Amino acid sequence: MILLDIGAGVGIAAAGLFFAVFAAVAYVVFRLLKKSVKMAFRLAIVAVILVIAIAGSISFWWLGSSKPAHTEKPRPTQPK
Repeated sequence: MILLDIGAGVGIAAAGLFFAVFAAVAYVVFRLLKKSVKMAFRLAIVAVILVIAIAGSISFWWLGSSKPAHTEKPRPTQPK
């Protein structure tokens, strides 16, 4: 049962780390393309990278913080 409680924190941490890594990649790409590509194209590439980062972070957060399955047995409908 303890492992299920830790899962939410791990999911949130993974989401934050995933977003931070992709945000850093977007910043590096923006800086590297500074002289070779027009501004609109640079911003489009960075926007795509950030959309991937946001989508991945939301999926990690959503999957990591899901509620555990209901494990109680159903009550018998007929008495023995």
